[in-house]
Parts: sequence; C-alpha cells; structure tokens
Amino acid sequence: MSDIQNLKKIASQVRRDIVRMVHAQNSGHPGGSLGCTEFLTTLYFEIMNHDSNFDMDGKNQDLFFLSNGHLSALWYSVLARSGYFALSELSTFRMISSRLQGHPTPKEGLPGIRMASGSLGQGLSVACGAALTKKLNKESTTVFTLHGDGELQEGQIWEAAMFAAHHKIDNLIATVDYNGQQIDGPVDKIMSLGNLRAKWESFGWQVLEMNGNDMEDVVKTLNHAKSITGKGKPIAILMKTQMGMGVDFMMGSHKWHGVAPNDEQLENALNQLEETLGDY
Repeated sequence: MSDIQNLKKIASQVRRDIVRMVHAQNSGHPGGSLGCTEFLTTLYFEIMNHDSNFDMDGKNQDLFFLSNGHLSALWYSVLARSGYFALSELSTFRMISSRLQGHPTPKEGLPGIRMASGSLGQGLSVACGAALTKKLNKESTTVFTLHGDGELQEGQIWEAAMFAAHHKIDNLIATVDYNGQQIDGPVDKIMSLGNLRAKWESFGWQVLEMNGNDMEDVVKTLNHAKSITGKGKPIAILMKTQMGMGVDFMMGSHKWHGVAPNDEQLENALNQLEETLGDY
C-alpha cells in the first residue's frame, strides 16, 4: 500500500469518527472538521516530527496549534489514532466530565493540547511565540497552525501576521481553511476577505495554495512548505476545501458548520465513508 493510499484510509476512518462523535452528543461542528481531514491526517501521519509521549515543552519536535478550536472532533480523532490517548476516550466527546470538550483545552492535561482555542483569532499569536522560542533555542523544527477563513476577520490575526514577518519567524507555517463558509453564511456575504493571497504577501509572508481535499496535493504542498522554511519569511498556505467533504448532503453548506446529524443522517453518512481501521 502506498503512503497516499494509507493516508486516504486513515482519513476515511477519521471522518467516521467525526460524524459519530458529533451525533452521539447531538452537538459539535462536523462541517469544517470533515473539510480539513486530509490536512490534519497528513500533518500527523506524514509531515510532522512529533511524539505521542507528550510533554508541554515539545523540545526538538514540530508543534501544531488548532486556532479554529471548534474543529475539535477532527483533532481528537487524529490525536487518538496517532497514539496520544486511547481510542475509547472518543466516546466521551463533549460530556460534562470528559477531557474532550467542545473546544480543546490543556486544563485537563489532555495529551497533544498546548493551548485553549475556544475564542477565535488567538492561535497565530501563540504559534509565533512558540516558533520564536524554537528559533532562539536553535531548533531545526517547525510550528504549524490551522485557521478558518472566517476567523481571519479577527484583527489579532493580522497583528500576529505583521509580528511574524517583522521578526522573520521563518519556521512557522500557517494554513487557512479557505472553504468560503462561516457560521452565519458565506464569508463573502458576512465580511469579504478580498484578495487573501495579496493580503498575506503584503504582510511579508511567503504564500502557497493547495487543494485541501486532494491528498496528493496536500502531501506535496506541505512537504514543499516545510522545505522552504528558514528562508527569512513565515509561510501561509491558502487551502481550498469543501465544508462537509465526504458526506454529500453536508458538502458546501454553512448550515453544517455546527449542526449534528440525526440518526437517519448518521446512517447515510456512514454508508458513504469506508470503515478502514475499525470504529472506536
């Protein structure tokens, strides 16, 4: 089995995890989680140098920060299937006593989580601090972040973008889930982002683009992004995705940003997603 085929199998199972977790509690955010599955699967199973024997410092490891924290179901599935904690814990998603809250938090000592990301707009600032620390420590490692396109309406993102370019934080790769949807509707109708590539470039970033639902393109682009770190500029990836990817009745609609499938919809979704590694 090729690496690409293996990643696709993992991604299919992760998507099954997502819809089952959100359905079980009738609460969560399946749309963006499904859309970004190829990205996070590739990051953890192919690109990042990381260790499931978790510690907060992460010295000599690549780090990931989920800025759009409502995609927690996706991240929890990938972390569990990467060995950070038991798969069985996924069944506690969003329960009152669970470590797997709707938005990730390090409060409960959950392996893999280094910042709380319920409030949008903060992840890039945290990543800048982590990446700058690694540069000062002369580590040859990379810090990755993921952001929603609607999140880019937050001003703190652009303060951090300016800071990263000024300080030449060139071990930082920020990816934007560019699906054109946010909770209240299409991004262009809520508050248009304009020419996003030109914006990032004008802030002093190196900009790449990729199809976030094409596994081959994700692997190729992330490998390329990592290969051009250390050249004086932080890197931004504009990642085109479809919200709800993999489940036909969810795809492309902002209505599935934060709505759980009912019993019939869950069955329909699972019939479209191959069980490859075994359900939790």
